[in-house]
Amino acid sequence: MAKVVINSFQEFQQYTGKEIGVSDYLIITQEQINEFAHATHDHQWIHTDPQRAAVESQFKSTIAHGYLTLSLVPHFWYEVAEVNNVKMLVNYGIENLRFNQPVLVNQAVRMRVRLRALTDLRGIAKAEMDVVLEIRENPKPAFTASIVFLYHFN
Repeated sequence: MAKVVINSFQEFQQYTGKEIGVSDYLIITQEQINEFAHATHDHQWIHTDPQRAAVESQFKSTIAHGYLTLSLVPHFWYEVAEVNNVKMLVNYGIENLRFNQPVLVNQAVRMRVRLRALTDLRGIAKAEMDVVLEIRENPKPAFTASIVFLYHFN
């Protein structure tokens, strides 16, 4: 699917209630997991010890931190859409976040985005987007959430 290009509030508004797009897949590697563990000081063995996870974990593998997968939202969003003529973008919130399924090391994930609502707050566009992080060849998503961005258009 080609990247959606949005140049104004009015163009953005046309996607209300519709799917905007789906990102490419990204493979979650052990190196990414280890770097995230280092950055967040979360070195729980289920994430960082492949040998122990193979023996003791019900998944028989290390798994990505839930917040690692969540932190990929901006990366995936920029793959789905290019929003132009913006002075500033602010991450405003996350609503109804549910981690549904762990992402095992070396699994591929992608994000599906639907614009639930776009509100004009005196010149600032409040975009509420329903996102689903899909795991390749798994019917259950890694997470579902409503992501809220504030766009300050020129």
